Order: sequence, then C-alpha cells, then structure tokens
Amino acid sequence: MERYADNSGVKIHYQAAGEGPLVVMIHGFPDYWATWKPLMGTLAAEGYRAAALDCRGYNLSDKPEGVEAYAMPHLIGDVAAVIAAEGAEDAILVGHDWGAAIAWQVAIHRPDLVSQLVIMSVPHPAGFGREMAGNAEQQKNSQYARDFQTPGFEKHLTAEGLAGWVKDPDERAGYVEAFRRSSLAGMLNYYRANYPSGGGDAPVAAPDLPPVQAPVLVIHGMQDKALAAAGHAGTWDHVARDTTLLMIPDADHFVQHDAETLVNRTIRSWLADRR
Repeated sequence: MERYADNSGVKIHYQAAGEGPLVVMIHGFPDYWATWKPLMGTLAAEGYRAAALDCRGYNLSDKPEGVEAYAMPHLIGDVAAVIAAEGAEDAILVGHDWGAAIAWQVAIHRPDLVSQLVIMSVPHPAGFGREMAGNAEQQKNSQYARDFQTPGFEKHLTAEGLAGWVKDPDERAGYVEAFRRSSLAGMLNYYRANYPSGGGDAPVAAPDLPPVQAPVLVIHGMQDKALAAAGHAGTWDHVARDTTLLMIPDADHFVQHDAETLVNRTIRSWLADRR
C-alpha cells in the first residue's frame, strides 16, 4: 500500500503492509524503500504493520533544496510524520546506514516515539565519534564521506553507478529507476549536514547524551568497508534497556541483503520475545 506523510510541507512517501504494531523502516545511502521488501513480508506475516519510507531526497519523497533541509532535526521529523500518518503513538524502528543514524537520533531525542530499536551497521553516536577521533582505520574508511561533502561532487554520480551494489538484476532495474527520480545533491546533503568533516580532529559525541530507553538490537556485517565493527563496543553503556549485538563475519555493509535469512529471522524472534 502506497502512502504519504507530511512533515511541515515535505511529503514523505512510504509503502505499508500488514496489520498490528507499527514497524517503521528507514533506508540508507544509496537505497530506497524496496531494500526492506523481504523484511516487510516477514513482519507482515507475523502480525506487524510494516512501513518502509523513502527518505527525503529519494525516489517518490519530496526533494527539498539546500543542505540545511537535510539536517538531523528534519530527518527525525520525517520519521515522526510517518508514525503520525499511521495513527500510532510510537513504533519499532529499523534502520540501516543513514537510516540507522536517524533511528539512533530519534531514540535519543524522541524516546516517546520508539518502543524497540533495530540498528544495522551504524554505531551509537558516542561509539562512532570515538572511532572517528581515534581509530585510523575508521578515519581512512570515512574518506568517501568527506569526498561527498565537497560541493558539486554529485556530478560524479549516476543512477546506474549507485545501483551497482544490487546483485539481483530485476531489483537493480528498480533501483536505477528510483535513483533517476532522486536528487543526487539531496543524497549527499545527508553527509554535508550531519557527517563529521574531519579526521583526527572530528568531534566526539557529547558524553551527556541521554541513554536510549528502548531495547536495542544491533546487526553488523564484519566485512563492512565503511564502518568498523569496533564502533559498536560499549553500545550497552548508552542504553537503559537490554542490548543485543549480532556480528556476522561474512556479511558486508548491506547486511540485510548479504545475510537476509539470518537477519530477518533474528529480527522476527527478537521482536517476538519482547512483544
């Protein structure tokens, strides 16, 4: 079912399936709502209402201009708008890559909106800040993000190139179409508005961030070339509820695809234990 939410005039497109407790799924770069098709099917069959959004700038969602339009408060607001559009007071959040970064921030700053939190790939802000400040490997692996912050870098991107990671040829065609509808500048504005701009001088996340009040499941592919697994160490120090970590040795950054069966089975059982 295709639906739209409104955040102060910015329309956010999302697909929804199933009935039951609301699960809001947030994709990363470069991706769109369809990355969650397998998990949506799994959760809809288990009695959940699965809603997978196109983040602003992507596919069928609005594409506001300017870096400021992609600052984190707006991204948090987009998630809140989807929850409200579904008539719910809160939701289970599932996020990957930028979607995970947004999900962390929603849980930290709007705890009233989050009942459970499922994170893929991106560490808690404190863990990521620590690694950016002191882990040479993470600093090297983040060079692509600093390149993305360069004004005009979007001219180096194409829809076909961005969809190159998608292994299924039928799905890849959908990705190319979605990226052709997207704003390449908007995609990179996530990095320009929110990503640390330096290497060893990158700021460490503020130590007084309030603890996450929801149970947390973290899933990480240990072959990830962009995000070091070490960033997840100590996650439990920033969560007031139970924290579960699943490290998958042979999965890369797009862990929800590289280990689809294990990831979806784990999320299903983890949620069932807390229902």
